[in-house]
Amino acid sequence: MYFAALLARTEDGWQASEPDLDDVETLADLSDLARAAGDEEETVLVFIEQEDAWFGVIRVDGEEDPRIYVSDAASAARSSYGEILLTDEVLGRDPEDLDELVDLDGTEDGEEDDEDEEAVAGPSEDHVPAGPLGDTDILTDLGMSTKELLALSGDGALTGEALGEIADALGCGDVLEAVR
Repeated sequence: MYFAALLARTEDGWQASEPDLDDVETLADLSDLARAAGDEEETVLVFIEQEDAWFGVIRVDGEEDPRIYVSDAASAARSSYGEILLTDEVLGRDPEDLDELVDLDGTEDGEEDDEDEEAVAGPSEDHVPAGPLGDTDILTDLGMSTKELLALSGDGALTGEALGEIADALGCGDVLEAVR
């Protein structure tokens, strides 16, 4: 079970809504959804949580590339929404390096094997580190330090309250609770 919320920082304070993620298949889709929730230059946060296994925070500031933080990358890799967040950039992979590895498995050009099908499906948990991953400074200018964010992501620390604690630190706990 997933919980998701959009938090837009406006001149009047934070506004929250519960997004419909049914049509979200890529990070670009999620970023577009966030941009639609706020005005052109407003900061919009997307919170995603899966049953106390992991949470993700996506930050969209205007037309800039989204910034991403995931509390447990290995858990997120086993999740359809988590896979969206685990981009090559977040995982520290260089897409050009990955291109060089194509066809090194002994198959001929154009021939697919079972391993190729797994690679297309997304990151496997074998290649994704356990623990927090992404931009740990994603919320520092909004009121939550890196140390506080990492404390919510540590071994055994993740509870259903992590997103609520983040929202409280940002001054929008009541707004988040209204959509929960």
